[in-house]
Amino acid sequence: MADATGPLPRPALPRLPLRLGLLVLVLLGSCLAFMTVGAVGDWGFLLTFRGTRLAALMLVGTCLSVATILFQTITANRILTPSALGFDSLYVLLLTGLVFSLGGTGYAQIPSPVLFAANLVAMTALGFVLFGLLMAAGRGDIHRMVLAGIVLGILVRSVSGFLQRMIDPTSYSQVQAASFARFTFIEPGLLAMTALVTLPALALAWRLRHRLDALSLGAGAATGLGVPPLRLRRQALVLICVLVAAATALAGPFGGGIGPAGFFGLIASALAHRLTPDWRHAVLLPSAGLIGCIVLVAGQTVMERVLHLATPLPVVIEALGGGLFLVLLFTGRTR
Repeated sequence: MADATGPLPRPALPRLPLRLGLLVLVLLGSCLAFMTVGAVGDWGFLLTFRGTRLAALMLVGTCLSVATILFQTITANRILTPSALGFDSLYVLLLTGLVFSLGGTGYAQIPSPVLFAANLVAMTALGFVLFGLLMAAGRGDIHRMVLAGIVLGILVRSVSGFLQRMIDPTSYSQVQAASFARFTFIEPGLLAMTALVTLPALALAWRLRHRLDALSLGAGAATGLGVPPLRLRRQALVLICVLVAAATALAGPFGGGIGPAGFFGLIASALAHRLTPDWRHAVLLPSAGLIGCIVLVAGQTVMERVLHLATPLPVVIEALGGGLFLVLLFTGRTR
């Protein structure tokens, strides 16, 4: 992201369309491998089953990647992700609270659409309240809001851990199994509900791309260009709430409620800045979305069909993302 005190880098325009085209080709190859590698049996069933999972992988990858780019723009920091404000922790707290109050059997009997809708509404509402309180307490200071959100996320994880120690081992295993994003089986109805929520949010994020370019120059420069920074940040935070809440409600948290941040969005955004070095969000948003889809689709294909592992993909992503986080931190590429 460009520094407001220095000149903007001149994007390599002739190379950007080629690089975006290559990302599209890599994604198409990853999708083809996901649909065909190890395919045995009735193709009608396989296409429906794998196609639903593929759509879920791409939708979740796009939502989390775009949300991360938005969050990094409004915070002017390339190593922060929305998980820093405790979204994953909120999901685990809601999950633990349901299991604690209803028991493992009662939780398992909740219809999937009802559980999805409850998670989506609760996480979105709590996100709005959280952002509203933190913005008010921070008097519009986005960095103070982030620090307060990190501390609040630690508090939420502590409450979740306390509740988890009070439930029986069987129920605890249910909580642990649902604390990481999984794409083993995706219900088509839930996928459709997620698309109805996230596609309009993605479209609105695209409409904000030029104003986000102005905000990336700094609050003073954005004001001079006629873009109110505080209003734009609030609009972006609303979109972040919706995108992250919907993706998490569909597949589960990528951070597993562990640590201050999830690293999937960090990987997608860092690679987007590296592979398509441009400050314009008209390039960064689709680039990050494509890279996020490639990471999930190719990673799931390798884990399932090549290595034959049942380990949730987010566990591997967290390990790789942690190393990338340290590299970005120590090389100074945080802005």
